[in-house]
Amino acid sequence: MPVKTRGAIAFGPNEPLQVREVDLADPGQGQVMIKMLATGLCHTDLHILEDKMPHRFPAILGHEGVGEIVAIGPEVEGFALGDRVIPFSVPKCGKCPLCLSGRTNLCVEFGQRNNSESTPFSLDGKPIYYFMELGTFAELSVVYADTLAKVPHAARPDHVCCIGCGITTGVGSALLRARVSPGSTVAVIGCGGVGLGAIQGARIAGASRIFAIDVNRSKEAAARASGATDFIDPAEGDLVAAIQGATGGGVDFAFDCVGIPRLSEQALEMTHPAWGVALCVGMSPQGAQVSTSPVNLMLGRSWTGSIMGGATVHDVERFVAMYMAGEITLDEVVTDRLSLDHINDGLDMIRTGQTVRAVVVYD
Repeated sequence: MPVKTRGAIAFGPNEPLQVREVDLADPGQGQVMIKMLATGLCHTDLHILEDKMPHRFPAILGHEGVGEIVAIGPEVEGFALGDRVIPFSVPKCGKCPLCLSGRTNLCVEFGQRNNSESTPFSLDGKPIYYFMELGTFAELSVVYADTLAKVPHAARPDHVCCIGCGITTGVGSALLRARVSPGSTVAVIGCGGVGLGAIQGARIAGASRIFAIDVNRSKEAAARASGATDFIDPAEGDLVAAIQGATGGGVDFAFDCVGIPRLSEQALEMTHPAWGVALCVGMSPQGAQVSTSPVNLMLGRSWTGSIMGGATVHDVERFVAMYMAGEITLDEVVTDRLSLDHINDGLDMIRTGQTVRAVVVYD
């Protein structure tokens, strides 16, 4: 039988979210119902609210959550009631050409589900869509079991929810996509949740020098606690020249964790011209484009990117284990906690740069 739950609904772009009671259908084939314990507020959610990314409205956003399974649909194996899980935005069906290739974290279901009209949420008989088919801005949600990573009950919900997106995107970009090498030099542009994840990934990989770059100097402490050896405010001078001068030619790896085209271009320019690798990691607004002179690539630089850090649900479980072992720290990442009723305050904090990661903690 359908149940009632509260969710923060976006009725249209550039409108405050409204916390309303909605109807949630039973889990269908291959799905489970999750009672959310916590969800991070991500800049991607803000992109949708500011009409910088396409999405259908009305919608329940949120894609960085952790919760417990309270109902299980048909043909779900490997999960039980009470299991604590992180729903991940990239499924792993294990059967499609992408999953079987071993070359990508993408799955055919990723695109098909995100373009589906199907949704378990409704209000007054009308559909409420949900972002990435996760909808973690609701107290209950229905998700596919092939998106779930198991989480130990001892893990703090207000911390590990961030491994559902920001931390995995950053850590994965460094460890899985770029494969940062021991002794290398790294630059990370943007010290939000994703950027701090990339810094930690570079530290774990054994990078010898890690440059954290952000216009907000209040983030320097969190960046250094995550593993940064240097902090640069790009407003203080020529950023590319500063990096090239400090490294004798350029860093081995650079990550744009913001998603602004000029920053992506600068990430490429600050890498070593013979072997540097630059990654576009932050989500860019719809229609954004990057460009560079072919000369910047001819000598050996590489320019690439990643979705969710190149990670699968199995990597999410591994990163949770690394957090539990103390290899990944989230004390500096989660700076603010609030209730669902104050979710708009958290989104305003993202807009003004007052938070590294704000987290909604459910009752």
